[in-house]
Amino acid sequence: MDKNSLFFQAFVYLSAAVVMVPLAKRIGLGSVLGYLLAGIIIGPALLNLIGSEGHDLMHFAEFGVVMMLFLIGLELEPELLWKLRKSILGLGGLQVLITTIIITAISQSFHIPWQQGLALGMIIALSSTAIVLQTLNEKGLMKTSAGRHSFSVLLFQDIAVIPMLAFFPLLATLQPLTGGGALGKNTWMAGLSGWMQTLIVLAAVFAIIFSGRYLINPLLRIVAGTRLREIFTASALLLVIAITLLMTQVGLSPALGTFLAGVVLANSEFRHELESDIEPFKGLLLGLFFIAVGASIDFQLVMQKPVLILGLVFLIMTIKGIVLLILGKLFKLRFDQNLIFGFALSQMGEFGFVLLSFSLQEGVLPKDTIDIMVAVVAISMAVTPLVILVNEKIIQPRFGTKEKENEREDDKIDEKNPVIIAGFGHFGNTIGRFLRANGVQATFLDYDSDRVDLLRKMGFKVYYGDASRHDLLRAAGADQAKIIVLALDNLEKRLEMIDTIKKHFPNLRILVRAENRFDAYQLMNAGMMYVYRETLDTSLRVGTDVLKMMGYRSYTVNRMARIFLKHDEATIKKLAVIKNQDEYVTSTKEYIAEIEKVLESDRHDPELQNDKGWDEESLIADATGKPGS
Repeated sequence: MDKNSLFFQAFVYLSAAVVMVPLAKRIGLGSVLGYLLAGIIIGPALLNLIGSEGHDLMHFAEFGVVMMLFLIGLELEPELLWKLRKSILGLGGLQVLITTIIITAISQSFHIPWQQGLALGMIIALSSTAIVLQTLNEKGLMKTSAGRHSFSVLLFQDIAVIPMLAFFPLLATLQPLTGGGALGKNTWMAGLSGWMQTLIVLAAVFAIIFSGRYLINPLLRIVAGTRLREIFTASALLLVIAITLLMTQVGLSPALGTFLAGVVLANSEFRHELESDIEPFKGLLLGLFFIAVGASIDFQLVMQKPVLILGLVFLIMTIKGIVLLILGKLFKLRFDQNLIFGFALSQMGEFGFVLLSFSLQEGVLPKDTIDIMVAVVAISMAVTPLVILVNEKIIQPRFGTKEKENEREDDKIDEKNPVIIAGFGHFGNTIGRFLRANGVQATFLDYDSDRVDLLRKMGFKVYYGDASRHDLLRAAGADQAKIIVLALDNLEKRLEMIDTIKKHFPNLRILVRAENRFDAYQLMNAGMMYVYRETLDTSLRVGTDVLKMMGYRSYTVNRMARIFLKHDEATIKKLAVIKNQDEYVTSTKEYIAEIEKVLESDRHDPELQNDKGWDEESLIADATGKPGS
């Protein structure tokens, strides 16, 4: 059988993945390590089913990293990126700068030229976006503070690759291997002056932003009108490939370009369709990338120089880990979160392969150094899932820092009621007690096992389980129920549940809790009609009590509170659709002035000056909006 046959190669890669990934997942190693082990097994080190084409395959498989960053961008809005600016620029910038300085200084102590030491420092400062994000996602850690800070650092590193590529030719001290580089003959930048190159780069970035805002949505709307799923999938892939080609032609990182496009499209009406169409391709290509990393490890070189290569892996991961732990402490990460942050980002990254190859082309580093560093990069990436596992299973429990794991199985639900309440904390508890006092039975779901046990002691029949899962909702009778109340503490969980309910239980009427008006904006934009701000009614109650203590009549105060509430509810629906910060501030000032004017007019209305309140005619007028007879 021809080993170079496309079908044989596809058979080898798919077989290795199908066998090793489920096995690795079953013994708790995670899918990333499964893919890496699959690559090692089928590579030159063991079965030798793939050869040099594995290195070429890695360049193709890196497209999976590009897709991953596009999907990450879709999950982020520009406002969120602005909120993360301190951790992106501060934490990410400090990590790259300090790591580069330390590695350069160590290189100098071994009499390595400072140009080579500086290049190695910048290469080593980078971590693996693909492995870290995939591993943290699998473990459900992306929403934690460690996950958010890790993402910020990785994002800064990916952006930093661009100036690194521009700076590396200035560090060249050796004879270049080829005349071309990242901005070689096949790009639009060849032969252009520096200011022209800058203009083209800025034009490319502007083109992505402009297209994302004004062109892509109308085009996707036309494609969606065909009602052909495969054409929409083809359009999603075309979008990512087009941006990749554009970024390559102007000498920028395709991953950065697609990430930017994802951020621009984060508010698109087609966001979820783009995610669902690209996700399978992203998963397969990322898996292929991890297999290629495993296969690229030169074990023959490792066997020749085991102490040097493994020593470098240990030294680099230790230095980076210490730097990250110190920075995490400075940025006030909790100790357990700081450990996750430090261990997760201690490896070198996939962009290390790109920069090492570029260093060889430009004469920055000698070939023997690059061969050793390629092995170090691959091994550090391969051991990362194991390092995270060691932290999770051994280090954190020993230091007593790991949060209590909820390994409890979901309760079996043996009742079906017309009302379901998801989240039975203080907010949901009050609703449940009120309904039960009025003879309305409800099914109560909560994910906090301690709270479930306490409430059961108090006489409430609360079921333990993750209410965002459609199978648990179905077991709770969501397909027969009339109303569901989303009283969960976590906004992300509420938004996730809204999507699940809309998809699987469209007949359920959804009433959803909002902690404040900004939560309410997101929930309204998700299509919710019945949004209840927990701070609103309590705040008005306090305000009415203050006025009563100041001598205002009870009926007058309650009437003004109702006017304020009605006006505020109308206002929030208008403010929810405003995205521009300046426009939002201006509109808010106008609405505040408007309600003050309305209440001022109400207080000085001659017809209400002698209002004695709570009489039959005024109650009828309040209820109907018409004067009583």
